[in-house]
Amino acid sequence: MRGNTQNLVDFYEVVQGPWWQSLHRTMLRGILGKTFRLVGYTIQYACIAHCTFEYVGGVVMCSGPSMEPTIQNSDIVCAENLSRHFYGIQRGDIVIAKSPSDPKSNICKRVIGLEGDKILTSHPSDFFKSHNYVPTGHVWLEGDNLQNSTDSRYYGPVPYGLIRGRIFFKIWPLSDFGFLRDSPNGHRSPGD
Repeated sequence: MRGNTQNLVDFYEVVQGPWWQSLHRTMLRGILGKTFRLVGYTIQYACIAHCTFEYVGGVVMCSGPSMEPTIQNSDIVCAENLSRHFYGIQRGDIVIAKSPSDPKSNICKRVIGLEGDKILTSHPSDFFKSHNYVPTGHVWLEGDNLQNSTDSRYYGPVPYGLIRGRIFFKIWPLSDFGFLRDSPNGHRSPGD
């Protein structure tokens, strides 16, 4: 019995010896090194993805009826964000913007007027038409489905800074794959 106990003590001393501690340190360094590398790569890729989606563009799913028939509910489109940074937004462009009435949501509308334009509008519930001027630093946005769109006719001109990007290409459904078509309301221009 004493021999077995001595063997266990000898084994324990060998296991707790310097080579075992060195092995533990080496394994710990390897695991920590791999973990930190993984975290570092994850942060790098997250930063690249954020910058790409914030400054270059991305893929967006549109919802709501306000842009029908040009963009249907659940259509998937490509948006580019470079135009807004270089003031390249033009009349007729379809843009994504932060909603002036609910900053947590985005809206998808067509640019009808730019700063300085005189816009002839009629609210769907009004019988009379009125003129509105688009102030400096703003745009006038309307949905293609004028009967079912909450747009600048309700909340007025939208600050240019709320524009997030310009939609230029439809991906889904495949039957509509391609560049977006012009407004079904004709070429609305300032004062129409």
